[in-house]
Amino acid sequence: MLHIQHYPIDVYIEAKCLINRTRANRQRYSVDPETSKHAKAKVEGVRVHFKNTCETINAIKGLSLRRAKKYLHNVLRHTEAIPFKIYNGGPGRHAHSKEFGVANSRYPTKSIFAVLKLLKNAENNARVKGLNVRDLVISHSQANRAPKMRRRTFRAHGRINPFMANPTHMEIILTEKKTAVAKAQAAVAQE
Repeated sequence: MLHIQHYPIDVYIEAKCLINRTRANRQRYSVDPETSKHAKAKVEGVRVHFKNTCETINAIKGLSLRRAKKYLHNVLRHTEAIPFKIYNGGPGRHAHSKEFGVANSRYPTKSIFAVLKLLKNAENNARVKGLNVRDLVISHSQANRAPKMRRRTFRAHGRINPFMANPTHMEIILTEKKTAVAKAQAAVAQE
């Protein structure tokens, strides 16, 4: 006869929590940074429109952290705009688009707040790692489609149509840019 040892329920719950914690710690990013001086932040399944968020994330790629935050705040004030280069079938034309060489742009408020929150998280992660926040650059930023969330809307003549949400996965990697260091005075004097 097979003897099964029964453990108290607390042991099972503790083991399950431990498994969930180890899964949560293993976040996968689409790229691995080359340097050790980096900070990462990631969020999954945010209820913001994917197309707006994708264009917002692409607009800040390569900017310094300070410039990216200032740029996003300017977009909220409508003094700058987010250029729509990929998903440009619906947005209207604005004069703010000229500086990017496109015609279509928008001011996607909800997406900007989500990206600003993620930038703040990445900045805090960099502070904890001991990086110089003034030298941080957005080396990688990416938005992916999350699984759609399904609702339904009721139409005429008793029909029902889908009413879907298009949430987003976002990830950002900040790296400390390399600063040029001047030669020491002793080395210059020897030459």
